[in-house]
Amino acid sequence: MLEKLSPIMPARHIAKTEGFYSTLGFKTVYRGDDYLLMMRDEVEVHFFRHAELDPFTNYCGAYLRPSNVDALSREIAALNLPAKGIPRFEPAADKRWGMRELALVDINGNLIRAGQEIGPRYGVDHVDAQELRD
Repeated sequence: MLEKLSPIMPARHIAKTEGFYSTLGFKTVYRGDDYLLMMRDEVEVHFFRHAELDPFTNYCGAYLRPSNVDALSREIAALNLPAKGIPRFEPAADKRWGMRELALVDINGNLIRAGQEIGPRYGVDHVDAQELRD
């Protein structure tokens, strides 16, 4: 029954956000003064203009399930984003909760995690919520 869920995230500047996501291979479907819709393969991302957004306090994000997280990680790594600050990129790594994940923080401070299952689904009794945010 459920097929897709598309994030709607804040953007300080629609044009700059469009440029950033274009470097990630997304194509513009719709762009207005206050709204942006982009797609890559079957993935949609929506952005609404939030001129007062502070990227350093933004808590919005999304979780992506690519068919090959390592290939996506290599693709993003080729953009040479820094490991700290905004934007930033953390390459794919195995996590103790049975996922191989990467983390990308865009120019607006939106956190995009992408992951693939590598072991028993969530094969731990407890994962500290702070560990998932870091």
